[in-house]
Amino acid sequence: MSSLTEKAKDLFSSKKIKEYDNLAGFIFISPWLIGFIAFTIIPMILSLGVSFTRYDVISAPEWVGLKNYIDIFTVDSTFRSSIKITFFYAFVSVPLRLAFALFLAVLFNQKRKMVGLYRTLFYIPSVIGGSVAVAVMWRQLFGSSGALNSLLNAFFGMDIARSWIRHPQSALWTLIFLAIWQFGSPMLIFLAGLKQIPGSLYEAALIDGANWWQKFFKITIPMLSPVILFNLIMQIISGFMMFTQAYIITEGGPFDQTLVYVLYLFRRAFSFYEMGYASALAWILLVIVAIITVIIFKTAPHWVYYESKGEF
Repeated sequence: MSSLTEKAKDLFSSKKIKEYDNLAGFIFISPWLIGFIAFTIIPMILSLGVSFTRYDVISAPEWVGLKNYIDIFTVDSTFRSSIKITFFYAFVSVPLRLAFALFLAVLFNQKRKMVGLYRTLFYIPSVIGGSVAVAVMWRQLFGSSGALNSLLNAFFGMDIARSWIRHPQSALWTLIFLAIWQFGSPMLIFLAGLKQIPGSLYEAALIDGANWWQKFFKITIPMLSPVILFNLIMQIISGFMMFTQAYIITEGGPFDQTLVYVLYLFRRAFSFYEMGYASALAWILLVIVAIITVIIFKTAPHWVYYESKGEF
């Protein structure tokens, strides 16, 4: 009888300990949880409601139903052009950024002297890349009297005085080059993934006579494909949310050639004070990014290799 009582006490105490552990966990994450609910979930719900209204901040919201969404798809030609520009920006800058990040990650994965210092130096652009200061620097660099024109004039004898950020054919490419320059974050993620690949695979391939390219495409890429999937999704989302660079460097010009989606949304909200219309634009962007993410996930089983499953 006494042994049963002791077992019951032990069981009760273990349940109590688990309850206290769960409570402690919720207490520790409560600041983040409260902030997430207060500053993300609630504003999203409110913006969804505002998207069905005509609201200029000053006067009370006026319910218009689906009018904002209908106008966006049927009347607003600027919406269509901003979508095209954003798609071009994202689907050009993201693959180039990831390719450059992977190239440097493979390079820095080798055991060489001062490789840690080089990793830090190459990561710095990603830390400061989204800042206003870097955007201002980039604007000066590609301006009519910027460093790029000075280098072309000095080394190639070209008498160039054009402003690359004011020319319709080159303005968007300056933003793309800035995005490629911010490769540090995906580079570190790739580097972490490369260190998880067993060295025995490369040794076996070397014994079989595989060259560097064969090892890269038959071992590195398949084993790194889950990391590539993660980086691809995160960078696509970041590409569609690009704002600071376009706002500071080109201001959407020339002739709206760099008017990316979020910058257009910002104009409708804070230049024209059409908060309902801007909220509708924001929810459309959310749906677009969600659809692209779902498509990537649906195609992932055909090109992502999971070691636990042993197949693509």
